[in-house]
Amino acid sequence: MPDITAKDIQRLRQAAGVGMMDAKKALTEADGDFDKAFQILREKGLAAAAKRADRAATEGAIGHYLHYQSDRPVLGVLVELACETDFVAKSPEFLEVANDLAMHVAWGDPSWVRREDVPADVVENEREIIAKQARSEGKPDHIVPKIVEGRLESFYREHVLYDQEFVNKEKFEGTVEEYVTKLAAKMGENIGVRRIARLAVGEQAD
Repeated sequence: MPDITAKDIQRLRQAAGVGMMDAKKALTEADGDFDKAFQILREKGLAAAAKRADRAATEGAIGHYLHYQSDRPVLGVLVELACETDFVAKSPEFLEVANDLAMHVAWGDPSWVRREDVPADVVENEREIIAKQARSEGKPDHIVPKIVEGRLESFYREHVLYDQEFVNKEKFEGTVEEYVTKLAAKMGENIGVRRIARLAVGEQAD
């Protein structure tokens, strides 16, 4: 497996405008070759979709999901899925994805939509906790930074919507970000999750 650094992934993300997981997968597939990885993203339509990300997404729809227990709703989710045009917002496929995402949020219970939404102090606190845990486990100091980065990835996969594996694998295998990107590429518009809200009976409000 090629030695791919976080810097390599960040460089490709910025050049192609894609998500972290898409950039990492492309670099892995290209054995670390930057130009080849960029071409892979173009062939998959991901780079083209990313170029649309700067276009205003002022339309959209609210995806919704209710989970019932003993014939009563005990958990509800709303997801704002944004797009550029009213035409796409009204399409059955767009509405289906919005509802799929609401169902996923009910299961995954993410705290943030994207990595950049996670407050810097939360990330720094998590880094400190992981480092202390690693040292208490007797890990050598020189490998602690790698352990921190690895476990931080797990933190993102647990708490960030776009980093989570989409729950319905019969419909789509990959991350939520990849699921949304696939829809954006197909529709030819800037599409993305703007907000999420999850409410469950008996749970403490944030």
